[in-house]
Amino acid sequence: MRVLSAITMLGFAALVVYATSALPPRGDPDAPSHQYLSPYYIERSAGEVGTPNIVTAVLGDYRSYDTLGETAVIFTAGVALLMVLGRGRKRD
Repeated sequence: MRVLSAITMLGFAALVVYATSALPPRGDPDAPSHQYLSPYYIERSAGEVGTPNIVTAVLGDYRSYDTLGETAVIFTAGVALLMVLGRGRKRD
């Protein structure tokens, strides 16, 4: 069983290394996200959304469903943690 787990983890690690090898270097000004996406948000967020804070505009309006999903996942993990930790308590 340990051998199978080790092989699975090594395969997953190799997949992660392969997938991240094609990414641009961190902070690269020529990366596609810095050339197309960031200027779009900087130039249009105040006019389209009306929020002066660009981060709030992106998280609250442009990516609102994604942010809602992330919040639901964190809430579910918290509830599961409380349920697991609460099992050890004795009830009177």
